[in-house]
Amino acid sequence: MAVSLLAREVSDLCLGKPALRSLSISSTVADALSALKRFADNYISVWNCDHRHSSEADKIDAGFDECRCVGKVCMVDIICFLCKEENLSNPGTALQASVSILIPKAPGFVRHLEPNASLVEAIDLILEGAQNLVIPLEIGTMNSRKKLLQKSPSNSTLHNNQQYCWLTQEDIIRYLLNSIGLFCPTPINPINSLNIIDARNIMAVHYDDPASLALPFIAQSLEMQTSVAIVDADGKLIGEISPFTLNSCDEDVAAAIATLSAGDLMAYIDCGGAPEDLIQLVKERLQARNLAQALELMEEDSRISSGASFSSSYSSSSDEEFGVWRSIGRSGGYSARVVRRSEAIVCYPWSSLVAVMIQALAHRVSYVWVVQEDGTLAGIVTFAGMMKVFRERFEDYTLG
Repeated sequence: MAVSLLAREVSDLCLGKPALRSLSISSTVADALSALKRFADNYISVWNCDHRHSSEADKIDAGFDECRCVGKVCMVDIICFLCKEENLSNPGTALQASVSILIPKAPGFVRHLEPNASLVEAIDLILEGAQNLVIPLEIGTMNSRKKLLQKSPSNSTLHNNQQYCWLTQEDIIRYLLNSIGLFCPTPINPINSLNIIDARNIMAVHYDDPASLALPFIAQSLEMQTSVAIVDADGKLIGEISPFTLNSCDEDVAAAIATLSAGDLMAYIDCGGAPEDLIQLVKERLQARNLAQALELMEEDSRISSGASFSSSYSSSSDEEFGVWRSIGRSGGYSARVVRRSEAIVCYPWSSLVAVMIQALAHRVSYVWVVQEDGTLAGIVTFAGMMKVFRERFEDYTLG
């Protein structure tokens, strides 16, 4: 039965998933920032297209719109980009850079996969390093496609005469959990018996360290879909700086990363909103460093009242056309994106695999920290590590 489950087509996992929002590779960082705020998406896909026809209708009729998704962009990418010293001193100019600068140079983070591919093929691509898989969606007849384009000509989700969706690690783990009984007794085994606790690739900083020291780790954890641990002097886990949490913040968090300690940054990005004393501290330190333009990122009150974002002055798109979107961040506003607090999600070496899967899915994270009984950080368990276990069991079943 487990063999038949893993042989299922990936299209089964895509039912009801929304079509990808997209940007052209020729867009700017400001365009990406504006799109993320307009649509309240966690990620925007970036496409490189070869248009051979002058009109969108011609491209749909002829099928000559050759497009490939070459990457994805999220708020964390933009925050890390703005944190660079040269960009923090002149964020307006930085936002005019090509969006391609945010896409990792190493290929393979985003991969295309046909809808009739098996779940095992999808798992193999993820174990090879893919973060997201791009799967074509069925959207009906040619007339349906034309109507879709006419409805939103400037923001069409059509590429190659198709709509596409993300297939994520979370989608696959959730799918496996729904049929977890087929893999027994493996799921009830403790994780320390399954060789999936990673104790070598832990990214951690101390509570009192400057948050800027965590910046390379934040970028790396985004690629690895993990997090940055915050530990005390005894190596005990006391919190985290999670890309998942940062992704629900605004671009002004770049100023906080550049000026606060790691511990203060946890409080700053917490979904309850940053304390006023931290906000004032960031402003004072920006002034001391003569970062006048970065200080503009902190001036939320005027932007909220005017309904404009920092990027609107630099973007060709109008936020007013789509309505004002706010994230749950320092301002404590509303967001359609899921956010959570900075407390780390933890388990123990003797926790069962199924318990850790449920824990990660419940908190919408792709990893769980592993701690000893005294709170000392022992490692991390990721969705990729969990999938490796199921992939190995599939090999056992087929060889047996």
